Amino acid sequence: MNLSTEDIELLNSKIGLHSLFKSKKVNVKKALEESRYFLEMKEKQTELIKLQNWVIENDKKVVIIFEGRDAAGKGGAIRRTTEYMNPRHFRVIALNKPTEDEQKQWFFQRYVNRLPKPGEIVLFDRSWYNRAVVEPVNGFCTDEQYEIFMSQVNDFEKMLIQSNTYLIKFYFSITKDEQARRFKDIKSNPLKRWKMTAVDERAQELWDDYTAYKQKMFEVTNTEIAPWNIINANKKTDARIEAVTHILKNIPYVE
Repeated sequence: MNLSTEDIELLNSKIGLHSLFKSKKVNVKKALEESRYFLEMKEKQTELIKLQNWVIENDKKVVIIFEGRDAAGKGGAIRRTTEYMNPRHFRVIALNKPTEDEQKQWFFQRYVNRLPKPGEIVLFDRSWYNRAVVEPVNGFCTDEQYEIFMSQVNDFEKMLIQSNTYLIKFYFSITKDEQARRFKDIKSNPLKRWKMTAVDERAQELWDDYTAYKQKMFEVTNTEIAPWNIINANKKTDARIEAVTHILKNIPYVE
């Protein structure tokens, strides 16, 4: 492997040496990739702090949706996005099954209750789009509830944007084989097993059903004012960089 002077300097840095010797088997190529990722992410996280300060100082409102199949890496991307942000001015929302009262409300009500106040960023780890894919696939909603949601969601998002809220929608896309590999890793790791749910257990079996509803979701809700940003998430580091880059490009913050 031919190494440039820049490569050698990077490997000799604190970050490079950590990546190089953190495991018994030295892998120079992997160490370089990890080090470059770390440096690029740190640069972008610095910009995210500037973006958050702009949001706070100008009373802006930001909603960022992270959707995707189970084990697509949504949570990890959210953690990298918010790692150095001021925790007083952002919230991560990952809602559980709706309560009995919430089931009787307008579907969007429990999401409205968690939208950002001025000067705040809210990141949804799954969102109202549960009703577009997860719920109909698993029988958690009726056909009528699904159709009502699909007829209302674009207007809901239009109202959100017209109320001076920035809305970014991410879909983290992985292959069936990659999902199976990640499930295997989760099950074999005692620190990760809690992530597996009953819905996750059936995800591979219902892969084609998820695909059909996902495609319908894109067809109906990929609008000009609220487009979907589909990210190839088979490689987690690339997916995280792409997501953060998109946020920085599409929210017009100034230093």
